[in-house]
Amino acid sequence: MTRLTGTALRLTVFIGENDTWHHKPLYSEIVHRAHRAGLAGASVFRGIEGFGASSLIHTSRLLSLSEDLPVAIVIVDTEDRVRAFLPELNELIGQGLVILDDCEVIRYGGRDKGEDAHRDRGRKHGKKEDV
Repeated sequence: MTRLTGTALRLTVFIGENDTWHHKPLYSEIVHRAHRAGLAGASVFRGIEGFGASSLIHTSRLLSLSEDLPVAIVIVDTEDRVRAFLPELNELIGQGLVILDDCEVIRYGGRDKGEDAHRDRGRKHGKKEDV
């Protein structure tokens, strides 16, 4: 597991939910490539409303016909590792916005496999887990 603390770089990619790469969701391709590149982590967030370069407002409100909601992919790692990943995005993204922000990682840690197994057993037996 990658250990990450201190100064880092946050990469945020804004695209549309319907953007694809070889018939797969583009956000999924970006996350899988980040994983293969060994980056510390990536998360995808689906927006409920927004607009971009097209100036069209996309919304999840019931009366709206828009389904192409905004999506943000957030990746945080060291500056060198994030910058090394940027050529991957150049290949993938035709339309969208890519931004970089300096950030500070206060805590980064994953669960070990034993902890995951313990949580899974609790769910099977109807026990609540502490958060």
